[in-house]
Amino acid sequence: MPVDQSLVGREFPPTAPLEVTEERVAAFAASLGARYDAGGAVPPTYPIVLAFDAMQAFLAAEDIDLFRIVHGEQRFAYERPIVPGDVLTATLTVAGLRQIAGNDIVSTTSEITDDSGALVCTTSATLVHRGEA
Repeated sequence: MPVDQSLVGREFPPTAPLEVTEERVAAFAASLGARYDAGGAVPPTYPIVLAFDAMQAFLAAEDIDLFRIVHGEQRFAYERPIVPGDVLTATLTVAGLRQIAGNDIVSTTSEITDDSGALVCTTSATLVHRGEA
């Protein structure tokens, strides 16, 4: 079943706050095959941790099967670096939707904000929802 076009522009509730800790950053870096030195720069793709939680909530709310999703593209635009001690949330908005050859191409943005409400990073993702064969 195609994704409902009325979702375009819809904002979903923010994720639960997540504290950025040295341990979480080190575990994330290790999952990439990288090393994180305490006090060093947080990997630039770290916001995917929150953006993925926001995407999972969106898919569950709209009853879209994850197994039909192919991740097409991901971008990050920073306002400031993420540092350990930050408490972050992500708010996902469906930015666009189009159908191509029976597949839905869903564009999303997730605003990553700190506990003061200040924008830290915006992520943009393209998700391909495969049509039923």
